Amino acid sequence: MTQRLLERPLPAARGSRPARPSRWAAPARPVWEEPPTRAGLTAKAGLLVLACLAVLFPLWIVVVTSLSSKKTITETGGLVVVPRDLTLIAYRELLSGGQVTRAVLVSLGVTLVGTLFSTTVSVLCAYGLSRPGSVGHRLILFTLMGTMFFGAGLIPTYLLVQTLGLTDTYLALILPSAVSVFNILVLRAFFMGISPELTDSARIDGAGDLRILWTIVIPLSRAVIAVITLFYAVGYWSAWFNASIYLNDQTMMPLQNVLIQLAQKQEIPVGLGQAVKAGNLSGLAVQMAVMVLALLPVAVLSPFVQKHFKKGMLTGAVKG
Repeated sequence: MTQRLLERPLPAARGSRPARPSRWAAPARPVWEEPPTRAGLTAKAGLLVLACLAVLFPLWIVVVTSLSSKKTITETGGLVVVPRDLTLIAYRELLSGGQVTRAVLVSLGVTLVGTLFSTTVSVLCAYGLSRPGSVGHRLILFTLMGTMFFGAGLIPTYLLVQTLGLTDTYLALILPSAVSVFNILVLRAFFMGISPELTDSARIDGAGDLRILWTIVIPLSRAVIAVITLFYAVGYWSAWFNASIYLNDQTMMPLQNVLIQLAQKQEIPVGLGQAVKAGNLSGLAVQMAVMVLALLPVAVLSPFVQKHFKKGMLTGAVKG
């Protein structure tokens, strides 16, 4: 009993100040470093669910409407939410050899060729700018960065394309927007972060710049190159402005321009007019089906590149 009384702390004297915390005591952690509470986790989960619904619900309406028959669309008065009497007639008509089929092939061709060309030029340019001993690399770098802030304008660009004879050609859909300076800077930052001992040892063994780039730099840069390739591919697939300016032939229009004709001008693509007039196909189903065709490649390819996206962008932005 006596030992317990001795171990009990003495009460503070009346009027005395509380003891100040030691200067070596650990500071209190910020609020954002505290472990999340159950209410916080529930709120975050609810917000994520609402965000997913806000993205997926319109997409669901587009897909279901494109698969609905004309009778179902007429009964619902427009967009269809609950699937009923699903049919593939809109997709069969679109891909039966008319204007939409040609537009899909044009978009695929421009995307594949343009992405390959743009990625190759960007990698070569970024590798040259990342070598400190390359001739004039600082002048070229500052010139490229200047184009990010100052542009020639629409009219001089159009006159240049017209003078080069690129109007009404597929090259007009690729060359005016072939290279992105931002992508080059990201690649350059990543290449500068590669250990110079690797390239120096290969150069001692007699390897040239192209061999070093192909055997050492590119294998170590797959993540960032995959991200840049995705950027270029999405840009070419979604592009419509160049086609609307430089192309006058409607048979050469890519898919995005056909979608604009459907959504804004309410023009039925060539080859579908008879099906719509005969009552076998709804114009709204055609519009939704073209939207699905425009979204499908990006939705399919994005998951395969997603694992490289965070690694490639963060590494390319931090290093250098």
